[in-house]
Amino acid sequence: MKNSIAAAVVFLSRSHTMKRCSVSISYMKKLLLLFSIFSACICRAQDTPLVIHMKVLQGLQFDVVRFQVKPGAKVKIIFSNTDDMNHNLLIVKPGTREAVVNLAQELGAQGPSVDYIPASANVLWSLPVVEPEQEKTLEFTAPLQEGIYPYVCTYPGHGLIMYGAMYVKQDAHLPDITDDGNIPPGRRQSDVSLEEDETHHASHHGHGTRALHPYTPVPPYHYRVFIAGASPAAIAVSLPDSLSYCWDAGECKLRFAWKGGFLDNSDLWKGKGDALAKVQGAVFFNGASAYPFTFKGVAPVASYKGYRLVARYPEFHYTVNGAHVYELIKPAAGGNGIVRHFRVTGHTKDVVFYAPPQEGLRYESSAGKWEEDKLLLTALQAREFSITITVL
Repeated sequence: MKNSIAAAVVFLSRSHTMKRCSVSISYMKKLLLLFSIFSACICRAQDTPLVIHMKVLQGLQFDVVRFQVKPGAKVKIIFSNTDDMNHNLLIVKPGTREAVVNLAQELGAQGPSVDYIPASANVLWSLPVVEPEQEKTLEFTAPLQEGIYPYVCTYPGHGLIMYGAMYVKQDAHLPDITDDGNIPPGRRQSDVSLEEDETHHASHHGHGTRALHPYTPVPPYHYRVFIAGASPAAIAVSLPDSLSYCWDAGECKLRFAWKGGFLDNSDLWKGKGDALAKVQGAVFFNGASAYPFTFKGVAPVASYKGYRLVARYPEFHYTVNGAHVYELIKPAAGGNGIVRHFRVTGHTKDVVFYAPPQEGLRYESSAGKWEEDKLLLTALQAREFSITITVL
């Protein structure tokens, strides 16, 4: 740019000479100095990053829920953890937020050592776990490709509701906040206060515990949690009709189910090393006994493969002795229990499902034959069946 300015000055000098206008050397020096200063100011302006000061609202929400930046611009996010829980911050590729959250949930016991940041090409930039009252800074250059780049906290239980959107685009126009599907539902209502909504959530659940959300979530929804009676890879699911259950991805089995409230995660989210989520209700089913699902005459060996959402209900995928099992759990009719839907593929042996008797429960199945506490299914029957657990 300096060469261009110098050329302009030479051209101006020659023009004045042709017109027989005398330009003093001192004037030329001043003019060149003026252009140099102007050039330096432009360069500094281009290098100045967009600074985003980001904090945390109660109820697992970033206070800055969206922002806009031009392609290729420098960005500096100053993240202050003003909450009493630990949080991290990941910026991911467009359309990959839920996939990254799921990968973080599957980290299990490895999670703390990697700050709950999964090794994925979809993660563009990240801040490790920031403890309460701490501050960390993330600096990067925005992508050249325009798009909506989500940012999210993947600390256990946070990723489904604690997120926002970085709009990379030339113009500063953003969609109306009430119609913006890239931000949490509770933040699309500009005329609703978070404090009022948290009060409603606490009274709705009737336990007097601190609100877990800035709005009342609609079941089904789920969390990756640490909870007594399950491995570190536990997933807690809130169902309609005030029903909930814990599915253990480490053991590939339903561990327990309860009725009442959902969970109190406050100690866990504060980052206490030995903290556990607390069940807010009465447990009616306990699956702590031997593995429930076997092929006749074969000792069970199970391996977790992940899950997908079917109309927002998790369907867990795992293998037992090489056969693929898909399990989806929903409320029973009338809200007095749960229905476990199974699909089993890739097997040729008969299936034995164990259901040890528990006081106050009744078991029913859509196929097979009961022999005391065992359900016997042929290979064909096991391709798709359900077991209903009803609270008497």
